[in-house]
Amino acid sequence: MTSHTPPNPVDTPLPAAPAVAFYNARAYEPNDSVGYLMRRILTLVGQGVERELEPTGLTNAQWIPLFKLHRGCATTVAELARECGHDTGATTRLVDRLEAKGLCQRVRSQEDRRVVHIELTPTGQAAAQEIPVILSKVQNDYLAGFTLEEWQTLKSYLRRILDTAQTLQSANASHEHEQ
Repeated sequence: MTSHTPPNPVDTPLPAAPAVAFYNARAYEPNDSVGYLMRRILTLVGQGVERELEPTGLTNAQWIPLFKLHRGCATTVAELARECGHDTGATTRLVDRLEAKGLCQRVRSQEDRRVVHIELTPTGQAAAQEIPVILSKVQNDYLAGFTLEEWQTLKSYLRRILDTAQTLQSANASHEHEQ
């Protein structure tokens, strides 16, 4: 007689939770939509960041690629475009503006002359180091009144929405690729 070991719950995939119809077409209120609320919050936070960045001369559109370069997330226009979710043409124009402000420079690769790297200048490094200070201030201002537990719960809910959105996007991309 062999003993049967039950499966480890950690190794057993959980079934997908059934979709709950939180919204319905007849009673749909756009201002109560999670998407609307998230977009509105993003807009207001973006405006707050831009207001705080005003003395630095950076715009809301410029700090993101500058910070991504600083964090080592990208070294070329193509990588930066992917990281920022922009097309390469728009990213090239953005890098042109950052370069004109003396925040970055283009440097041809020594290994592959076809590749042009984007590097922050010392001025760009200094500006990028101030970005987390500004982001922390603005986000803390918008989270005024939240407890630590509420903040952690909110982040976990947002991560769940993001995970679901990424899963849906992957499934849709796979479905489109199959057709």
